[in-house]
Amino acid sequence: MAEFNSLQGEYLLNVNGKYYNTLDISGFSQMMKDPSYCYKFYWLEAIVNIISEGTQDTTFGEIIDEMICNAWYSVREFHIHLSGLQADGFIRDGLERAVLKLTEISSLPSNASKVEIKNAIHKYDKELKSYKEQLTNMVPGRALAGFFANSNEEVPWGSIRRLTEYIRRVDSTVTPLPYTFGESSKLKKEIHFNLEWMNMIQDNTVNILGWIQYEKVRWLQNNNPEVPGLIYKLAPMDEKMRKLNNVRKLWEGILDVKGIRDVFTGKQILKKNYEVDHFIPWSFVMNDELWNLMPMDSSLNSSKSNKLPKWDPFFAIFAENQYDLYSLIHEKEELHKRFEACYRDNLHSIWAGQELYRPGNSKEEFYNILQKNMQPVYDSARRQGYEIWSYS
Repeated sequence: MAEFNSLQGEYLLNVNGKYYNTLDISGFSQMMKDPSYCYKFYWLEAIVNIISEGTQDTTFGEIIDEMICNAWYSVREFHIHLSGLQADGFIRDGLERAVLKLTEISSLPSNASKVEIKNAIHKYDKELKSYKEQLTNMVPGRALAGFFANSNEEVPWGSIRRLTEYIRRVDSTVTPLPYTFGESSKLKKEIHFNLEWMNMIQDNTVNILGWIQYEKVRWLQNNNPEVPGLIYKLAPMDEKMRKLNNVRKLWEGILDVKGIRDVFTGKQILKKNYEVDHFIPWSFVMNDELWNLMPMDSSLNSSKSNKLPKWDPFFAIFAENQYDLYSLIHEKEELHKRFEACYRDNLHSIWAGQELYRPGNSKEEFYNILQKNMQPVYDSARRQGYEIWSYS
C-alpha cells in the first residue's frame, strides 16, 4: 500500500501499487511549494475535501466557497492573519479579506457551522463576487506548476484562456494532471478531476490532509509569530480540552474561608453562581493555566465571551484575587493539597512554579511577577485583533 510522508511532501510507492506509478508524484509534492499567500494551502485542501466526497466535476466558485468555510474559524474565532499584514495594516491575503467581508455583511457568529457559512455565501453572492474572483487569478494554475517541468513549452501565465489550453496539452501528452479547466470564465470556470488522481487522493486523504496541515501551520506560525498554540486554531475548539475541575475545587475552597470580589462587578462571588473563566481568552492562550483563571459571576460569561477585559482597572482586581489564592494555599494545608492537584493540568508555566507561587512573595512582588508575565501575552492578543471588553 502506498504511503504519503507528511513531513517531506513525498509520496512513497511500493511494488504493489496499481496506478500510482503512472502519476507524477514529484509534481504533486510541489503543489504547495513557495507560496506567496496562504490561500494556496486552502485551495489544495478544498480540492482534497471535494474529491474525498466523490465529486469529479466542480467549479472555481464551489472550491472557493469550501476555502472560505475552512478558513472561517481561524480568522474569526482566533484572529489569525493568513498571510500577515502590510506595514500600513492592510490584510495581505485575499481569502482572509473574503472571510472578513462575509463577517461584515452577515450576522454569522464566529463558531458558525459549515452549512451556515455556505448558506450565507450563497445569500451574499453579489457582495462577495469580487473577493472570490480575486482568488481565481493565479492559484488554480500556479498550483500545477510542478507538473510543467518536462514540458518544452513556455507556460502562458498571463492568459487564462491560453493557460487552459496549455494545461490540457500537458495533461494529454506529457503527464496526467490532477485537474484540468473547462471553457467557462471566472467563478463559473469548471474544474475536471482526473480519475486516477481521484483514486490516489481518496486512498490517502488522511495522510495528504496531514501534510497540508503541517505546511499550513508552518506558514501561519511564521506569519503570526506572537500567537501561541497555533496548531490548535485551524478548526473549532473541543470543549473537552478544557481542564478546569481541579481549579474550580481550589477556588471553592478559597471561597469557604475568604470573600472574593468579582473582578468586574465588585460584588462578592457566590459559590452557587460563578464560573471559572480566563482573564486572557482561552482561544488565544490555548491553555488552562491557574495564573490566568478567575472566579467570575456566571451571568457575565456570555457577555465577556471571547474578548479581552480592559486592562485598567480589571487587572489590578484580578491580581488581588490571585494574591488571596496564593496567600491561602501557603497558610492552609487543605488548600495546598487542592493546589497540588492542579499540577497536572493547570501548572505548566515554568515562571509560575519558580517565581509566582514560590513561598515568601510579598503582595507587591507577587503583583509585579504576574504583571510582568501576563501583560506581554495580553498585548499580543490585542495586536492580533481581540476585541476589548469593558464591563459597565
